[in-house]
Amino acid sequence: MIKARVPAENPASLIGSYQETRAAFDWAGFEKEWFDFSRTGQLNLVHEAVDRWAEDGHVTGRKALILEKYDRVQSLTYNRLRDDSCRWANLLAQYGFNPGDRLFIFLEPCLELYPAMLGCARSGILFCPLYPSLGFDELRLRLENARPRGILTHPDLVEHLPPETERLVEHIFITGGRESGFFYQEQAVEPQLERQSVSFKTHWVERDTPLYLLYTSGSTGPPKGIVHGHGDLTGILATTRYVLDLEPGRIIWTDASPAWITGLVYGFLGPLLAGATTVIQTSPFQAATWYRTLERHQVNVWYTTPRTIRRLSEAGTDLPGRYDLSALKHLATVGTSLGPDLFYWALQNLSHTPHETWWMTETGMICLANFATLDTKPGAMGKPVPGVEAAVLDENGRPLPELTMGELALKIGWPALTQGLWQDRSRSATYYRHEGWFMTGDMAVIDEEGYFHHQGRNDDLIKVGDQPVGPYEIENVLLLHPGVNEAAVISLPARPDNDSLPSAAQPLVKAFVRVGPGYQASVRLKAEIRALVRANLSEETPLKEIEFLDELPKTASGKLLRRVLRAKELGLPAGDTSKLG
Repeated sequence: MIKARVPAENPASLIGSYQETRAAFDWAGFEKEWFDFSRTGQLNLVHEAVDRWAEDGHVTGRKALILEKYDRVQSLTYNRLRDDSCRWANLLAQYGFNPGDRLFIFLEPCLELYPAMLGCARSGILFCPLYPSLGFDELRLRLENARPRGILTHPDLVEHLPPETERLVEHIFITGGRESGFFYQEQAVEPQLERQSVSFKTHWVERDTPLYLLYTSGSTGPPKGIVHGHGDLTGILATTRYVLDLEPGRIIWTDASPAWITGLVYGFLGPLLAGATTVIQTSPFQAATWYRTLERHQVNVWYTTPRTIRRLSEAGTDLPGRYDLSALKHLATVGTSLGPDLFYWALQNLSHTPHETWWMTETGMICLANFATLDTKPGAMGKPVPGVEAAVLDENGRPLPELTMGELALKIGWPALTQGLWQDRSRSATYYRHEGWFMTGDMAVIDEEGYFHHQGRNDDLIKVGDQPVGPYEIENVLLLHPGVNEAAVISLPARPDNDSLPSAAQPLVKAFVRVGPGYQASVRLKAEIRALVRANLSEETPLKEIEFLDELPKTASGKLLRRVLRAKELGLPAGDTSKLG
């Protein structure tokens, strides 16, 4: 486990003293301080995220959203966002949408997407943003599961809808100025929106009223439709302030798709709840474009992924110095661990400590983080956010002591926890197999100072002797070799050959390696890697195979897909991974 630390970067962060804030924090008190509904009893996320700011004379004209694509910059103020979301609410009502209905949003990020989501929320309709890269089969599964009343798309994407769409939805709304003519239900929405009123009586809801539906990859089965409610707003705002250090008037850029929970929550909902400005960059990735975005929009808070940091590092160290990044005050990452190499590259070349965070689509908000007022430990997930209690449990649900690996669990009671999986109670129940706890499926250890360290998924464990070891720990050792650029480790059943253990013994370990610059895949390199692992872990480490790959399979957010490597080894289908968040 990495012992290094970087001193606290910002003692003046909004969280103040971590220990004092955590000791004094309670969700009810936070709501009384920040939300109108604690006083009026009337709850709807759109009121708290948009209307109250539009009614504030100091904020109404502030840019809520800046969208850039290929140097074209568009923006919406809080006042305009309120008006446009009311137009959408009126349009949906005109087409017979009722509270509880679903609207799928199958679009590239564009200026129409965000008011449409808010129009749904204002009306009590669930919105569901989808990756525009989804194919026929992925869309069909989601349509059959959720049975939306309508889908909003673009002429360039409507031809990607499966033939079943015609019988599964009533309305296909087309944005982009024209209809495409693929389905008889198509309706061009721009002319109709212009005629809609900018007033709409907000549909007040209960905390557990569903707000949005988001599908995750379903790596162990069909896609999971994860439901979150309006009551999530408390946890979203608390973490937006305390973890991302965002307050009214600041500018944040979360470079993630709104079809991924990170882009939806911290690229859209969180900034609006905080009265801030959110930047949305829709151009394809280029290092220069990313640096220019930070400079042009004077971004104060940047929430990104290790994959992006790696791509920036591969573009070289001369680029960052060509851009004015002085407005940047806080850098945070999500998706997977940065690893020491990327951590220190970002620290040196971006002049900011990258603060790693951990959460899941199911948790609805960041739950563990490296806070600006605390020392940061490279590779650590951080500490629990105020209002969240985390522990490492054994297979019987008992808390484990420090430095002992078990399953990461969160005490039920934070306000952004999922309401369950859409039409799938049996899989929802697996999260709650130990009373009072939400079981994450991630393995972790807690060090002597209360920092959590990720050790892989619970089905990725490897035994070295009698001790379970997570793949992340072995991968970190592999990365100590200068010839290893990236690494992934999986366990495999023992094979009945001369080089394997008996069939009743422990499984074998196989490593997949992307070779670093200046090195070539070779038998000699394999031998050096094996020797390094045994010297740094244990002579008993059953690393029997090393395979060199040009690229490791990952999600769009940079998470290693070890299941794809395992499926390949076992001759099983891995599915289409190109569209996973």
